[in-house]
Amino acid sequence: MACFQRVVTSSLLLMITLLLGFSEAKEILIGGKTDAWKIPSSESDSLNNWAESARFRIGDSLVWKYDSQKDSVLQVTREAYLSCNTSNPIEEHNGNTKVKLDRSGPFYFISGAGGHCVKGQKLIVVVLSQRHRYTGISPAPSPEEFEGPAVAPTSAATSLKGSLVVSLGLMLWGLF
Repeated sequence: MACFQRVVTSSLLLMITLLLGFSEAKEILIGGKTDAWKIPSSESDSLNNWAESARFRIGDSLVWKYDSQKDSVLQVTREAYLSCNTSNPIEEHNGNTKVKLDRSGPFYFISGAGGHCVKGQKLIVVVLSQRHRYTGISPAPSPEEFEGPAVAPTSAATSLKGSLVVSLGLMLWGLF
């Protein structure tokens, strides 16, 4: 019986840790390393390639580590991003920078150093909405791409959380 209780307790702690991990905001180092805020050496070295493979949620914070004597981070509009216009940023950051992602949608960042943006030192981060978290499943095709009856969308994240809650309840029921 004592062995069973240890297994149940360990499983319970694991599930609680998993549940908390789904909702925990994170500090994300830009590019995954301290020297990533620089002119990319090639298109494949672009920070946008890194950002496309990452998942950002509301409440996460982006962290830049760079030399403030040589560079800065400007948060800009889409138009300023596309044209590399540094004249009227939404926010200007000098020195090691931390930006909290407080809404879903795109965030646009460019280098404040002269000529760096046009050489590719810029970044778009897309924050997932709370209702549409990344589940590892590709999105359904648009109606134009799919002929046939409409299928209601499902959420693997919701069913996973539901399964964890049911499992937790069963384990607690087994203790008594």
